[in-house]
Amino acid sequence: MIWKPHVTVAAVVEREGRFLIVEEEADGRVVYNQPAGHLDEGESLTTAVVREVMEETAWHFRPDGVLGVYRWTSPETKITYLRVCFRGECDAHEPRRALDKGILRACWMTRAEIENLKPRLRSPLVLRCVDDYLAGKRYPLTLLTDAG
Repeated sequence: MIWKPHVTVAAVVEREGRFLIVEEEADGRVVYNQPAGHLDEGESLTTAVVREVMEETAWHFRPDGVLGVYRWTSPETKITYLRVCFRGECDAHEPRRALDKGILRACWMTRAEIENLKPRLRSPLVLRCVDDYLAGKRYPLTLLTDAG
């Protein structure tokens, strides 16, 4: 069998010192994460992150840069994730829109509030991405190329 990582996208969105976070059910637990999800076949990374943010939060997301590319292996499942994390802004909200299955709610939290949730974060990438955002990390969207 050929080993393949799971390719995911995520979004870090900050507004007035608070970050957009989702509370979700995953692997039988309630955890917190950035709006994030898997890349679908034939989908660009930027299209995937815009879709995932809408499905999980009902916010319209406009990516303005790449925050980073992260590799993490879950100690429980042994699944390796390759996460492309974007930064950007949310400019409109559809509060009546139903959220994806498993998403309990979307909320805005400070970095300190997110850190206090450490045992309930979906992965260490949640806080790492917030810290990279606060450190000013940013790469242009042109870093990503769809060759086909």
